[in-house]
Parts: sequence; structure tokens; C-alpha cells
Amino acid sequence: MTTRHGFSPCLPRWLVVAALLASSGSSFAEAADRQPPPNIVFMLADDQGWNGLSVAMAPDVPGSRGEFFQTPNLVRLAAQGMRFSNAYAPAPVCSPTRISIQTGKSPAQLHWTKAAPAERGHRLLEPRLIKDIAEDQTTVGELLRQAGYATAHYGKWHIGGGGPGKHGYDEHDGNTGNEQALQFTDPNPVDIFGMAARAEAFMQKSARSGKPFFIQLSWNALHAPENALHATMAKYEKLDRGGNDRGKRAATAAITEDLDTGVGRVMAAIDRLGLTANTYVIYTSDNGAGGGGGKRGGLSGGKGSVWEGGIRVPLIIRGPGIAADSWCHLPVVGYDLLPTLCEWAGIPATSIPKGIEGGSIASLLTHEGSGLVQRPRDELVFHFPHYQSDDGPHSAIRIGPLKLIRFYEDDRVVLFDLSKDIGERNDLAQRLPAEAKRMRECLENYLAEVAAQMPMPNPDFDPATPHQTRQKGNKKT
Repeated sequence: MTTRHGFSPCLPRWLVVAALLASSGSSFAEAADRQPPPNIVFMLADDQGWNGLSVAMAPDVPGSRGEFFQTPNLVRLAAQGMRFSNAYAPAPVCSPTRISIQTGKSPAQLHWTKAAPAERGHRLLEPRLIKDIAEDQTTVGELLRQAGYATAHYGKWHIGGGGPGKHGYDEHDGNTGNEQALQFTDPNPVDIFGMAARAEAFMQKSARSGKPFFIQLSWNALHAPENALHATMAKYEKLDRGGNDRGKRAATAAITEDLDTGVGRVMAAIDRLGLTANTYVIYTSDNGAGGGGGKRGGLSGGKGSVWEGGIRVPLIIRGPGIAADSWCHLPVVGYDLLPTLCEWAGIPATSIPKGIEGGSIASLLTHEGSGLVQRPRDELVFHFPHYQSDDGPHSAIRIGPLKLIRFYEDDRVVLFDLSKDIGERNDLAQRLPAEAKRMRECLENYLAEVAAQMPMPNPDFDPATPHQTRQKGNKKT
């Protein structure tokens, strides 16, 4: 439920007033100069954390850049466009994020909240998952193709449904997951350079036909870091003087640099074809890096958790009207991209399917990161009713600077003010009980409204069974 202004009743009154004031001086209608439709290149990395680049993702957080990584092309992309310090993946694991981006809907609404098989033997039972994109879901590829775009998807699809060709993409690599790319080693690690070459060929063909294009490059990297170029691997093995994980760290840094090289090849192709002035380039990741322990640029948690380390990701966008080396500090999420791309393509709001939860961020990009994202709900919810981290099933809600996490095994909640505590170290739930209660109610109301699937008590749970002997699914996602 939202107010007549489109704001959720969960939103604090001060934030509603501020948002209305901010929106009173501008509207999307201002963007109506009829320019040729822009080209769009969207690049999605795999398992790349918030601090996984050598360019900072927050101006005041030194740990938001990776000291050991070298990503000069992404440094250049950031210098040419806007960085988002509060960008989120829709989920802490890959395929739920991917279908969310395609449809503009949250994983909770889509009933697709995990990628790996369910774990068994725990206190709670994980809910059943839908593992194929349904035919009645409208994708961003379909919307853009209907608007006259040539569309392509290269790399990791990982959401079934017959593959990209059945969901709006003219050219694609098929119904792929991780395994297709893992066969590629030096000189084409994880098919990074092959994907870049296919993207350039598609740009050339589209430019010759006079059609705008949308290309999604779903890189498999950072998977299979051992497949990095031999020369890149040798470079980081020589540089790494770390501890016991030095081999893993060197491999991750090597595949990161190879991915950056692929990004550079795509950017160079756009320049070479004379398309830079009318092409948006978007770079982000599907979830945070693996592991946790507060080592992710000062963030807690990692992949498989809804702590900041599992869901906060890099986001860089350059393109027409975007100021160079600019910042946006407003919270944005991956399912905001569908309405954003539709606005760029001139698709009217009346043509966007019902149930979309994202809001366009186009105005933020042209107003120095300021303004309002007009979503049906202003709270952001991250729902992970599964076992994949030490936290067990849990969900989070962010409203303004406040974030609440609820853990389902013991019904515990924690509350943080991210504007002062990005590392989620200082639990405010006991000091601010009214806020904790309000946010918990907002979380529960949202999950009920979208009929989210929830964990259920396991009638066969045996607390005497050691945790390490319980059957677990394959976590390679």
C-alpha cells in the first residue's frame, strides 16, 4: 500500500516531505528533447564485491576500493561517468539477481530467492524455488525489442526458460550457466574476450542497419579464477606476499584484471565505431564477494547473506548527460534498471508491465546524483529464506539510512544506521525499539503483500545431529 503521492506508509514523515520538495522542481517530462534513441551496453560481473575494483565506490570509505586489484579500464569508466555508493544487487546470490534485473521485480515477488539447491537437516525448511523464468514475465529485452532496438545477450543467462532467444534477445549464447564458460582458458579466459568480440560485431551490424542496440554482457568472471591468462596470473603471484590464501588471492586478482581488459575492449569498440556520445555503459555485479567476516571494504558478511557485504555492489554508469567523475549517494537497486532503460528508450510508463518494483534512476544521472527514485514502495527489501551462510534464513529492509535484519531461526532482529555504521557493528534495536518495531512491521507487510515464500519449521529436525553432517547442496553459483 502507498499514499496518494506514491510513498509507502512505512517511510518516515520527514523523508516523505523531503522527497516531495525534491521532486517539485523537476519531472521526467523535462527529458523530452527528441534525440535518437541511445544505445545501451549493460555489463554484469559475477561475485564481484563492493570493493572489488581499484576505484573507490565511496569517497569517504578508503576500504571501498581493492588495494590489490588493478582495473584501469574501470577506473577510466568511473572518471567518465557516475559512481553509486549505495548500489544494491537485488539478491545476495546470482540467478535471483539476474531474473530481477530482467523483469524489474524483486526476487521475493518472483519466488526465486536462491541459486543453489536447498540445504537439509536444519531447524527450518527452505521454501520451494521456481528455477525457470516464466513465459508470462516480460523482460527488458522484450520491451526494448518492441521499441525498435536490436538486442543481444552474451555470457551467463542462468535463469532457464529456454534461454535469451525466447525472452527478447535477437542474438545470444544460449541457455547458459557457469559450465559453458569454464571450458575457456588462456588465451580467452572464461570467454571474456570472446564475449567482447561478439559484442563489437553486434554493434557494427546494428550501426550499419541504423537501429539502436541493447547488449547485455553477463560475464562469468569472477568464476574460474584459475582460468586467468598465464601472464596475468604470474604477475599477481609475484606481487602477492600475503598469508595462507595467497594463491587464491592472486587468482582472483588475475581474473579481475582480465575482466577489466574485456571491459576495456568493449569501451574501445564503442569509441572506435563513433558511438560514444550516444551510448550508455552500465557496470555492476550480481552479488557481493564470497565469504564474510567484515573484510569486504569495511562491510560485514558476503555472498549468501543480506548483510551489506552480500548485497552492496559496485555500480558505474556513463553516457549522454552524465557528468564526468560524479557521484550518487541515494540507495538504488538492480531492479531499478528496467524502468531506467525504458525511459532512455522512450517507452511510456503505460507500456511497462504491472508489478514492476523498480523506479527509473535516469533523472539522478543528469542531476548530479540528486532527486528522487519513484518506486511503488520506497523501502528496499532483501529476502533470503535459505541456508547458505552462518546466519540461516533471514531478510532485511532498508528505509532511509536505517536497515533492519530479521533472523528466522530465533526470531531475532538487529537494527543499524548505515549513514554512521556502514560495517553494521552497532546494533540499535534495543536503543530504538519503536523504530525496530516499525521496520519489522514494514518488512512483514511487504513480504505478505508480494506473497513471499517463507521458511517453515522442520518436523524432522534433530538438534543432536552435528551441523557439519547435515546434507548440503552444491553452492557453486
